[in-house]
Amino acid sequence: MEMDSLPNGNNATGTPIAATPNPAPPPPSNLPQLTESLKLEHQFLRVPFEHYKKSLRANHRAVEKEMSAVISGVNEAADLSPDDAVNHLNSLVSRLQGLKRKLEEGSRAEHLQAQKCRARLDHLESADAENLPEWNNTRLKRILVDYMLRMSYYDTAVKLAESSNLQVMNKDLVDIDVFQEAKKVIDALQNKDVAPALAWCADNKSRLKKSKSKLEFQLRLQEFIELVRAENNLRAIAYARKYLAPWGATHMKELQRVLATLAFKKDTECATYKVLFEDKQWDFLVDQFKQEFCKLYGMTLEPLLNIYLQAGLSALKTPYCYEDDCTKEDPLSQEAFRTLALPLPYSKQHHSKLVCYITKELMDTENPPQVLPNGYVYSTKALEEMAKKNNGRIICPRTGLVCSDTDLVKAYIS
Repeated sequence: MEMDSLPNGNNATGTPIAATPNPAPPPPSNLPQLTESLKLEHQFLRVPFEHYKKSLRANHRAVEKEMSAVISGVNEAADLSPDDAVNHLNSLVSRLQGLKRKLEEGSRAEHLQAQKCRARLDHLESADAENLPEWNNTRLKRILVDYMLRMSYYDTAVKLAESSNLQVMNKDLVDIDVFQEAKKVIDALQNKDVAPALAWCADNKSRLKKSKSKLEFQLRLQEFIELVRAENNLRAIAYARKYLAPWGATHMKELQRVLATLAFKKDTECATYKVLFEDKQWDFLVDQFKQEFCKLYGMTLEPLLNIYLQAGLSALKTPYCYEDDCTKEDPLSQEAFRTLALPLPYSKQHHSKLVCYITKELMDTENPPQVLPNGYVYSTKALEEMAKKNNGRIICPRTGLVCSDTDLVKAYIS
């Protein structure tokens, strides 16, 4: 959805508005609008690149672990009898063959992510003046798929990607596979199972530690709470010694509060501890996982669709938008847009005035501005009077352009 921008201050001189109803495509050598738009595409490239680095790290860890074990095993073989040494070395050979298969699979994964990076670079480089409408249409569909994946509408996202050819050979422009990885963890958490989330934390331990993430700690706390809920206190105490004690140096107050549930039990009426047994704690874990997941892959925490919509709403939001008599043509008259714009500051346009060049009268919701095909703006009242005098024709007093009332585009004042 595109909206024409209106200038601030008086417009009695008839200065043309920057965005015209049917703007001519910019020359190939000068695409400032496209250049600014591409600055928002860092997530588009960052996700497959981070996935590529993750594959590299996993392969590197596998090599280090297996080679260390094999070298240690070779040293042990020197102290064995000849027959035992042969059997031991054969087991090491089998282990190395298993490592080879893992590395081959890892290499294919790395190659796939490298192809995705190349495909996305080619897609960004293909944007030019000639195919800009088609390129923007593809970007809109990418943004919609991203939104659906974040909102857990996975099947719909897959169908849109397939119907739009966003996920085919050499054109993998969406991150469905990455979000499918997150879906397994989210589904498990919604079923009150922390095991997949803890496994995910183990796979990404170094990255999470670097970002000072508390996700693993929160998962461990919830697992302890579930043991207390089941009244399995001995297991809960053993669990706390093994998994919670290492966090004592940095999270003592939280640990003390959670450990106190051993005394207060699940049916406590004390608000401080009762909240720990509520189901909303699982919703909190799901939200926290989503945030950590986005950080890990360099994604924006908010869906791209929300970011683009908020960018537009920030130019339209005024105190008038929240009044009962707000015009229905204003996007902010709708509750969904109002909610989205809630954290945004008010636009600084609410004291602006538009004065018609022809009649010198104020243009407002009762006498809205109309945009001619050449970009000049005049009031509806002035253009209607002009059309009556000229048999339905409208003549721009500044340029002499002749058009009909069907060529006009209504502009909106925020």
